[in-house]
Amino acid sequence: MSEQVQNTALDLAELQEQVRVRYEKLGRLRASEKVPFKNGYEPKDLASDLHRAYDEKTKEQLEPLAVKASIAGRIMAIRDFGKAAFLQLRDRTGKIQFFVQKNKLGEDVFAKYREMDVGDIVYGEGTVFKTKTNELSIDLDQFVLLTKSLRPLPEKFHGIQDVELRYRQRYVDLIMTEASRETFKKRTRIIEEVRKHFVEHGFLEVETPMMHPVAGGATARPFVTHHNTLDMQLYLRIAPELYLKRLVVGGFDRVFEINRNFRNEGISIKHNPEFTMLEFYQAYATYEDLMDFTEKLFCRIGENVLGTTTVTYQGTAIELGKPWTRISVEDAVMKWSSFGSFADRSKLRDRGTLLAYGDKFGVAMNPKDTTGGLLMAIFDEQVEKHLIQPTFVTHYPLDVSPLSRQSDSDPWVVDRFELYVYGREMANAFSELNDPEDQRNRFLAQVDAKNAGNDEACDMDEDYVTALEYGLPPTAGQGIGIDRMVMFFTDSPSIRDVILFPQMRPVAK
Repeated sequence: MSEQVQNTALDLAELQEQVRVRYEKLGRLRASEKVPFKNGYEPKDLASDLHRAYDEKTKEQLEPLAVKASIAGRIMAIRDFGKAAFLQLRDRTGKIQFFVQKNKLGEDVFAKYREMDVGDIVYGEGTVFKTKTNELSIDLDQFVLLTKSLRPLPEKFHGIQDVELRYRQRYVDLIMTEASRETFKKRTRIIEEVRKHFVEHGFLEVETPMMHPVAGGATARPFVTHHNTLDMQLYLRIAPELYLKRLVVGGFDRVFEINRNFRNEGISIKHNPEFTMLEFYQAYATYEDLMDFTEKLFCRIGENVLGTTTVTYQGTAIELGKPWTRISVEDAVMKWSSFGSFADRSKLRDRGTLLAYGDKFGVAMNPKDTTGGLLMAIFDEQVEKHLIQPTFVTHYPLDVSPLSRQSDSDPWVVDRFELYVYGREMANAFSELNDPEDQRNRFLAQVDAKNAGNDEACDMDEDYVTALEYGLPPTAGQGIGIDRMVMFFTDSPSIRDVILFPQMRPVAK
């Protein structure tokens, strides 16, 4: 047996023994009390408030005040001295220390304390004081076990570094890892800033269906389900776009939604099959207006959440405050790929040349793909990684943009951009296609592509075409991946670090 296997076996045996001992303690608790898991103890104070109010006071200044406090939280450490002990407690705002004394709490209560473990959730009331080492503490008059923890917490420098544990058992990660707690608190603050930004600019927050009768709004493979009563196939939404634009048709000129999308695709550090998307639409605006709007949104988050518009991500300084680069897909391919050494710019729209380039340079391409799709394969593999500073990539091929407005000056491309930061797509936006006849033809082209083997192509949505026939005003719309945005602003390397419960493979048995 290898040393690693031996250690694993010993760890498991030790864990099982600790759990057994804790269940024995629970058994004694059940025998001595009517209700071992208590309720009705509401703390009046928070650790952070007490620290803010009294950390600057000396022991001598604090003593005559005789400040009373009540706190509830989880025991994170115990220092036992026989007839007294210090317990490090953490509530939702931070840590504070409890001081328990046998001669003050009495024989029975102190005996119950001796049955407690790190991880237990307790309630205490007492007097705030400073120890000899100047640590703010509460000298307890009342001490109650509220919840018995039946599993030991992982060792501080062992369990929290176990990636599988962090993702599969987020509750343990949040107990043990301050950085994880701060990441998810920051996520909430980021989303709050997003909402404020849109409300201040006259947008209405809405909710649209999660189950769609037609898979549409983006090019992606959907999750499929079945509604028994209606006896119909439904798709978990891959994007809310078509419903949000229906609302613009209805007269809601500025709408936004922050909610979940589902795409039946691969899992990586950038992809989770269930993810949060911000999507918004503004009538009487163009995709160029949304570039300016997006710059302001990101700068606002940097300033209000981080206090700076210079964000360090994975060791690289990203400047949000400077004007962001704007470059077309074709210019980007010519600048950062090897295409210029293979053929001249005029061949970027030649299908045969693109396929030959892919063969020579090992770019993965689907021979059944459209010409624009082949160009985007080169972009994805050879260009994306160079887009470190915030960059708007514009003028995407028409045949990979079924919902975008065709450019007036160049019918091969559309009025669209994607935002890239640190080589990752952060947002997708375009001036909306509002010509119902053109939209119908685009849908039909997508149906042909799906029949030819493209599983990510859209279906025909007759009702959406009907909505366009009533009249969609000139509109620009955009989607921003909230998870990737949070990754960026929290310096998180993986999307799993910013999703509380990411999708995981089943544990091998």
